[in-house]
Amino acid sequence: MNHRRIPLLLALACGSYFLEAASGRLDAETLVPAPIGAFDGHQDVGMVLQAGSAQYDPSDRSYVVSGSGENMWFAADAFHFVWKKVSSDAALTAAISFSGTGGNRHRKAVLMVRQSLDADSAYADVALHGDGLTSLQFRDGKGAATHEIQSSVSAPKRVRIEKRGRHVTMWLASEGEDFSLTAGSMRLRFEEPFYVGIGVCSHEKGVVETARFSDVELTRLKPPAREPALYSTLETVTVTSTDRRVVYVAPGRVEAPNWTRDGSALLFNAGGRIHRLPLAGGPPETIDTGFATRCNSAHGPSPDGTLLAFSDESQEDHRSVIYVAPIGGGTPRRVTAHSPSYWHGWSPDGSALAFTGERDGESDVYTIPVTGGEEARLTTAKGLDDGPEYSPAGRRIYFSSARTGTSQIWRMRPDGSEQEEVTSDGFDNVFPHLSPDGGRLAFLSFERGAAASSEDREAMLRVLSLGADDKLDVIATLLAGPGTINVPSWSPDGRQLAFVSYHWLP
Repeated sequence: MNHRRIPLLLALACGSYFLEAASGRLDAETLVPAPIGAFDGHQDVGMVLQAGSAQYDPSDRSYVVSGSGENMWFAADAFHFVWKKVSSDAALTAAISFSGTGGNRHRKAVLMVRQSLDADSAYADVALHGDGLTSLQFRDGKGAATHEIQSSVSAPKRVRIEKRGRHVTMWLASEGEDFSLTAGSMRLRFEEPFYVGIGVCSHEKGVVETARFSDVELTRLKPPAREPALYSTLETVTVTSTDRRVVYVAPGRVEAPNWTRDGSALLFNAGGRIHRLPLAGGPPETIDTGFATRCNSAHGPSPDGTLLAFSDESQEDHRSVIYVAPIGGGTPRRVTAHSPSYWHGWSPDGSALAFTGERDGESDVYTIPVTGGEEARLTTAKGLDDGPEYSPAGRRIYFSSARTGTSQIWRMRPDGSEQEEVTSDGFDNVFPHLSPDGGRLAFLSFERGAAASSEDREAMLRVLSLGADDKLDVIATLLAGPGTINVPSWSPDGRQLAFVSYHWLP
């Protein structure tokens, strides 16, 4: 070949490249990158002002990654990505540390599963922020909004992301500890092949940040040899932003979270006992309920915060009975003479309880004085009437009813009069909860026909504005069961909801 022609050929090739890029016929995935360590290549994703870079040290399987980019959030991302194309379930593990101090506290170093190299691609990542916050972030479709589930573990020593089927999970390990599940799982659909890798975003357009990923291990996951195990994650969600935060993770079934009146703790039941979880930190504390050691998922504090109403199956041939006890624990006092009875709500003045009672094969809404006595039956329609809760002003009782063939939210006067339907759509809607100001209604929505099942099912946590606009928002999607949000679960300030999501994992 005539060597004088080489510069001309290169110029023509480069010119062709830029013409194709300008015309939109060339995207990031048509490039042929150079391999780096265990990965196929690296590049900037999205619009960045400063080019990123990556270096690999085989001595300790570490990668030093530098990236700029305004953010990895909303509907598009901007960051530097070190990636490998994968066509099987996979796990990626690393220890992460930022170089230097200072910087934007929202800078991110991530382990990521991503559908494509497009800026608005669907993805899930474990993101370590500059201030130590660690979260499972995800965009469930191309161009969709980003959401996150924040972990209660700050600045972990090692992080891990797993993709098994449609489930993506975050696992964290502190110094000297094994990995533990810290944010449940998200259901996302990735078409094969997809991308797995590490990345850095500075969270400032004109700034480059650097992070070191040490002991990086990318492994292909085999089908699990054992049956999956149930995990429960107790979460809070800020209604306006839909940001979720995990406050407690446990193997087995946790149910029915609600807040203490001062907002300092959550109450929940597990293993037949009621537990108090301080939100400032620390392990759950078991509340002494005396002989009542088969508590089910129905409990809540009185309006003045001095008493705890709950349902228990220790007596009456293990049929549920409603009791009250001091909020800090003590000998229970029986309220309902008949069983099974399941508590659901206090009247605003603390004088009465609303509950679901099963009598002669029919489940209906009842009320009873907190001191005991005669119960009043408020509903008589065929089909399950369940989950009654007083409005904050006490002028209505909201409940779910299957009387029309699907479960919908209804309301009525406290004497049972003026029963009217509140929701009517293509879902089964259950467990209504009024915000403290009475302006919003939270409830759980299943696919039609699924609400009657006792199994865990895909569901939406939705909030309906009871004003003139009737705005209806999806606050969270999750695997839900009967104990997800079956008791009053708004925070006292009306900003958050508490709920339990369930996860069947190897």
